[in-house]
Amino acid sequence: MSRLIAVLILIVASFMDLLDTTIVNVALPSIQTDLGATASQLEWTVSGYVLAYAVCLIPGGRMGDIFGRRRLFVVGLAGFTGASVLCAAASSGDMLVTSRIIQGVFAALMTPQVLSIIQVLFAPKERAAVLGALGMISTIGAAAGPLVGGVLVSSEAFGLGWRSVFLINVPVGIILFVAAIIFVPESRSLLKPRLDVPGAVLVSAGLFLMVFALIEGREHNWNGWIWSMLLASPFVLALFVRYQARRDRRDGSALVPPSLFNNRGYSAGVITQFAFSASSGGFFLILMLYLQLGLNFTAIEAALATLPFSLGALAGGAAAVPLGPRLGKVLIACGAMAQIIGLLWIAKIVRDHSDTLVGTDLILPMALAGLGLTFEVVPLMDVTLSNTKVANAGAASGVFGMVQQIGSALGIAVVGIVFFGLAGADSTSASLREAFLGGIWVPIAALSLSVIAAFLLPSVSAVIAHKGGAESEQSGLAADRPRVASTKTGESPAGTHGCPEQRS
Repeated sequence: MSRLIAVLILIVASFMDLLDTTIVNVALPSIQTDLGATASQLEWTVSGYVLAYAVCLIPGGRMGDIFGRRRLFVVGLAGFTGASVLCAAASSGDMLVTSRIIQGVFAALMTPQVLSIIQVLFAPKERAAVLGALGMISTIGAAAGPLVGGVLVSSEAFGLGWRSVFLINVPVGIILFVAAIIFVPESRSLLKPRLDVPGAVLVSAGLFLMVFALIEGREHNWNGWIWSMLLASPFVLALFVRYQARRDRRDGSALVPPSLFNNRGYSAGVITQFAFSASSGGFFLILMLYLQLGLNFTAIEAALATLPFSLGALAGGAAAVPLGPRLGKVLIACGAMAQIIGLLWIAKIVRDHSDTLVGTDLILPMALAGLGLTFEVVPLMDVTLSNTKVANAGAASGVFGMVQQIGSALGIAVVGIVFFGLAGADSTSASLREAFLGGIWVPIAALSLSVIAAFLLPSVSAVIAHKGGAESEQSGLAADRPRVASTKTGESPAGTHGCPEQRS
């Protein structure tokens, strides 16, 4: 029973984090009006969170291995809850952006521990149902964000308006904090993996230079120092890659082990994930802005327009669970193509209906796009990690999660350039419509890349063969692993990353 309570705590925390990545989109017009936020500050409110989350995700996971996963989980949860209060109390666009970045950092300390603790609590054969539930809840959290945000903003509960989308985290965070201390067992790796601080600094600097320049470039008329940042970014990232290769050869403690990308299937999965995330993050940003600023939808009306997407995602998730093992990369490619068709359909409806567009006009294409989302996402990690050794599973899944967030941040930055550039200073209904129709080609292009990459993923037979080999490898690792008694269950847990584990 204690394990089930612990899993429930972890799943709710994961849901809260994913909800926060999308819930803010529907509140952006209200934030702009209330705080006088600039277009770049609106973009940073979304992308600042995901960028901070991305670059701190793998270090956060490593710190859990070193200092204790429950300890890092509750520290991250406490910081995330506190940063939510700061976001709600923001009196300017800059304060809100800073608070969102802090929130992203603490989310990166909290969420990597979820999968690690589940791996410690459950043997490999027990994990499938738990991970399936986690995947389903994750999909619901991301898809439900706009709807929950619309309800909160429109209801004006206690006169809080947009601030309620952040304050909703506070009571949930406090309950989870207390429950985690009581029910979640502590665990850490006995191997004491090293923390790659220089690697984290290099990748953070390289990504910051790129994203900052893309978001702020239009505000500063693309002057010399903006272009200098853009040109410096690939050089810093190249230095990061070179440093990672050297560190991996020296002691195997690289933040992003280059050897992972020797596997074509893994590389294809990372590209698929990156492209999908860039599409999703950018599309919902410009959709919410167009509906509310261009068509004067209320927050709840804009949110209800996304409800078919959420319902389609739920239906797709239920179907993808049994279909994924049978169809593998074919289902992933079909999911991406379904999203492309849905977005092209939405663009046609927006152009044809012009200012007479209502939310019900988007029901069918939004449902199709939502269905495609879960067809692509649900089986993607399982297929991507095929042929990846159990000993590298922790690093592989960590890099996979980091790439997801980086894709989202870059997708928001690029689509913002197109959307706000075409909208112009006047931002009339017509200009915002053309901005949306121009901007939607960014997610469509990203999804097209994910279709191509999906066909380079491992086949169904390779996935099945890998699972059989992984069970044997995991059993061999367990046989070599010292048995460390747990004060919770008295069992020797199966460890993460192929490393011996200590649990208390």
